Amino acid sequence: MLFVGCDAVRENQQSRLTVRIGVNKEHLEGERRVALTPDSASRLVKAGHEVKVQGGCGEESGYGDAQYEAAGAEVGFGVGDIAHAVDVMVKVGIPSEYEVGALQRGSAIIGVLDARRNTELVSHLAESGLTALAMELVPRIARAQSMDVLSSQASLAGYKAVLIAADTIGKFFPMMMTAAGTIPPAQVLVLGAGVAGLQAIATAKRLGAAVSAFDVRAVVAEQVESLGATFIAPPSAADAESAGGYARAQTEDENVRQQDFLAPYVAKSDVVITTAAIPGRAAPLLVTSQMLSGMKPGSVVVDLAAETGGNVEATMAGESVECDGVIVHGPVNMPSTMPYHASSLYGRNVESIIGLLTDENGGMMLDFDDEVIDAVCVAHDGAVRKSFEE
Repeated sequence: MLFVGCDAVRENQQSRLTVRIGVNKEHLEGERRVALTPDSASRLVKAGHEVKVQGGCGEESGYGDAQYEAAGAEVGFGVGDIAHAVDVMVKVGIPSEYEVGALQRGSAIIGVLDARRNTELVSHLAESGLTALAMELVPRIARAQSMDVLSSQASLAGYKAVLIAADTIGKFFPMMMTAAGTIPPAQVLVLGAGVAGLQAIATAKRLGAAVSAFDVRAVVAEQVESLGATFIAPPSAADAESAGGYARAQTEDENVRQQDFLAPYVAKSDVVITTAAIPGRAAPLLVTSQMLSGMKPGSVVVDLAAETGGNVEATMAGESVECDGVIVHGPVNMPSTMPYHASSLYGRNVESIIGLLTDENGGMMLDFDDEVIDAVCVAHDGAVRKSFEE
């Protein structure tokens, strides 16, 4: 079966169709997630699809081959065998060159393709005759929430960032009243109150810290305060929310004023967690080295934007560094550090988008009048569909 437009599918609805879905072990170094868990595979099989998985693909996530077999999936194929035999290949990250070459023209690949920045990959997928669906481009609308991979994975990152900070700092998070005296709660500042930031706020509060948060989008103040944190109002009355719900890029003047505004809040914090990101662009600089020098020795910063340049000037992606006595963590691929639940959530995201792409007869179709399909499909029928030029 090939991925076709909706008109072609409507002309061929004589019998129930079966979609062959393939899952390989992720090839990128350090990636421990798997694109479909046995639970998601089971639901897809019950919906009438075939699921073929490479032997051992879920081991690093905590899912064994026996669980996939019990779910009704076919197990034990090699990477190329699966790619050549399926209609849809589902991935967590980008496919390998070998996988792209093994996939049949007209088949589809679904994954987090980083399409805004990885334009060469998108062009290659188009030239290879593949339909490419980039999961990171799912629009932030109510009916697409079950497909929103950025949100599902960001919640894990926000949670883990607080655990890293708590494990690193030489202080209690909660207030402790002891016979030897009272220890005040740790002061935690979260910069960016998107999904990751809100989860970081909630986790830090559960650990007993005094939490404050900043975001350029004034609309998130109510969400921050509902979690028991203090919202720090932006220095400008102008809201900076984009049409897609994310923060828009700041001007150079706005950046300078924002840094000046945040400096005293950063200085009095024991822990700073930064989460600010702009889709398809480098992360905005929120904390300069000069601001770090104003923090107390032993303070901790966790920069969740390390992979896209970092919100902190001293951040080194994948490293932990010390700057004027402050420990700065630059973790990468945080969801992969919790692969069991990260894979579970991601599998449900994939399962939902496959459901959207499946017609009433079980066939796969692309209805570009649907805003979700139109948004995520970056290559089809030999052509690149999306341009991300400024």
